[in-house]
Amino acid sequence: MSGGGATLRQAATVLMLRDTPAGPEVFMVRRNRRIDFASGALVFPGGKVDAADRDRGWPDLCPALEATMADSGADGLAFRLAAIREVFEESGLLLAREAGGDKPIGGGARLDALGTRYRQALNAGEISLRAMAEAERLTPATDLLVPFSHWLTPEAMPRRFDTWFYLAAAPARQLASHDGRESVDSLWIRPLDALQAWRDGDFTVVFPTRLNLQVLGQAVTVEQALGAARGRDIPAVMPRIEERADGPWLCIRPDQGYQTLEAPVDGVMRR
Repeated sequence: MSGGGATLRQAATVLMLRDTPAGPEVFMVRRNRRIDFASGALVFPGGKVDAADRDRGWPDLCPALEATMADSGADGLAFRLAAIREVFEESGLLLAREAGGDKPIGGGARLDALGTRYRQALNAGEISLRAMAEAERLTPATDLLVPFSHWLTPEAMPRRFDTWFYLAAAPARQLASHDGRESVDSLWIRPLDALQAWRDGDFTVVFPTRLNLQVLGQAVTVEQALGAARGRDIPAVMPRIEERADGPWLCIRPDQGYQTLEAPVDGVMRR
């Protein structure tokens, strides 16, 4: 897919959530400064859809997955599989079930073994998610991903992404950790605390991430956040760039579900 500039690359991002007495927390990672896009920024785990995520044999392996293809367009299943793969690579959290099982894999020795055997290999492109699923008799839990927002990078940008953001509750007893490659730090944080840390200058947080944190911060439980996302229309948001005296600004329409409608173009977004 392409617009007036660079080709749009499909990508998927996951807002992994957990409940705490003080309210929901979301898992975030700080991107390596060597990464081309949003280097050094605090982001949700995610990345590009790759060719193996588009493998049309997935419904043959896991017929129930076909039901999750429609909500993100014709490539809905690929977006969801990329989301599961990327969040496992970047956080160690795995949204999957044992074949024939009804509950997501929990923490403990089983998850530790999967992480040791496959996490780095997936990250390096040495193995596909499907190969891992076949070898370990796993079914990706694509149904646990709830579409949250859909963003397209402005046409004038040199690197452009067509990105679906999903919500998911972190599986019980699974422990998250950054990968040390694409991400160099990580934390669980309440959405409004992340925004305050950005205002205080503690973190770089790019425009789409800030706006999604604002919406997520309205929920008082994980289930409330998931329920609100299930009941919301999700428009495709592509900011326009407006040149002003103080530099370029990103602007979105007021009918796209966000309170903040504009912000200066962050330096990490220009690369």
